[in-house]
Amino acid sequence: MAANAEKVVELKSGGTRRFRSKEIRRQIVGETLKPGASVSAVALAHRVNANQVFKWRRQYRSGQLEINPSTALLPVKVCDVVPKVRRPEVRSRKSTARKSGIIEIDLGHARVRIEGWADPDCVRAALEGLAR
Repeated sequence: MAANAEKVVELKSGGTRRFRSKEIRRQIVGETLKPGASVSAVALAHRVNANQVFKWRRQYRSGQLEINPSTALLPVKVCDVVPKVRRPEVRSRKSTARKSGIIEIDLGHARVRIEGWADPDCVRAALEGLAR
């Protein structure tokens, strides 16, 4: 189906069903977001059920109607040897006591869940990578 196409399919029951591209659905949703616009009026003008337009609006807000979703490539280094990580020196028992817990971060396109103790530098790097 072309980017701004509408496909009409004949059903065995004699009825028809229309399939609209993401571009057309975004256009219809865009009309409903204008000040003073009525979802029912826009739906009627495009011969769409108002409930369907409300569903498209939810999809639009969650990013599901993106035409060209951005994909980012992250640099990766592959090596045969795993480097040893030096642990910080232990100063006292109190400084090494780590509290366990759960951190959940919802970025819309990704959800990060960290359980237990989290290294701040590791969390920062992960979030920076996902934010691109």
